[in-house]
Amino acid sequence: MNTITVTTDIDAPAEVVYEVLTDFDAYPAWNDYSRIEGVAAEGERLAVSPGPAAGSAPTFRPRVLRADGAELRWLGHLWVRGLFDGDHRFRVEAVADDRSRLVQDERFRGLLAGLLFRRYGDDWRANFAAVNEALRTRAETLAAADSPAEHDAAA
Repeated sequence: MNTITVTTDIDAPAEVVYEVLTDFDAYPAWNDYSRIEGVAAEGERLAVSPGPAAGSAPTFRPRVLRADGAELRWLGHLWVRGLFDGDHRFRVEAVADDRSRLVQDERFRGLLAGLLFRRYGDDWRANFAAVNEALRTRAETLAAADSPAEHDAAA
């Protein structure tokens, strides 16, 4: 199976992580690996393209399959359905009140899936890990700034 899965534990509540994930307008401030335009809502179309640190890759126009506060999932196609399709998913799981787990995965299917996965799979996996790490840093920073301890220290 042509699948990439990257899991990252984050010291921030799941709600904060999901908010960072779906605030596409803020991506240039923290995410050098991807750009997303559109609205995280079921049925909507997004424009997903590489960020400045991701190298060159085509822009995909996937349709959002799920956006429910715990999962953002879309299905994209390279040119036409069945040639190279990507079922991309971000799951945000609460581990504790102030800790969560982000699982980013994508399953690739289609006539070119095996060939492209063998050629670019390691690069894609590194990009997923970089996005997860950047999201972790952003969410932890926002959560720390909003924590009561941070407010007490500022007083």
